[in-house]
Amino acid sequence: MEANQREAVLQDLHDRHASELWRFALRLTRDPQLAEDVVQESLLRAWRDPGLATRSDQQARAWLFTVVRHLVVDRWRSAAARHEVAGVEAAEGAVGDRSGEVLDRWLIADALASLSREHRQVITAAYYEGRTVAEIAADQRIPAGTVKSRLHYGLRSLRLALQEKGVTHP
Repeated sequence: MEANQREAVLQDLHDRHASELWRFALRLTRDPQLAEDVVQESLLRAWRDPGLATRSDQQARAWLFTVVRHLVVDRWRSAAARHEVAGVEAAEGAVGDRSGEVLDRWLIADALASLSREHRQVITAAYYEGRTVAEIAADQRIPAGTVKSRLHYGLRSLRLALQEKGVTHP
């Protein structure tokens, strides 16, 4: 691919996805400047990627979101972040690096927030509270079949929301 074509493809990726990537990175980092740095690095990696031109728009989007997530995790696991976190963990008696777990929880919470209230309620009750379908049905005064249906479609929507963020594979 010629330099002009690569530049056009990268400009197109930037125009279509940079603002959403920045918002995603901002939710993960809570730091506007760091979010901007992460997005720039992800676009630089896209520029260096030889498969850039062969990806569909959806594949490129998922790839970019995955790169942003990995960059944020890498920064959290860097030596500077490890030293800052180590002091807090030592004070609390915690062991190990839990930044990946924290990041996953944020991503899931954000994806859950995008679901309807009904879907979110049954998923939370089943997976976070460990309640059975019968218990959820009795508590919400709905048939057990409705609970099962809401679980099915809620999980499906949750998976799609996570795919849009580049977290899971289709």
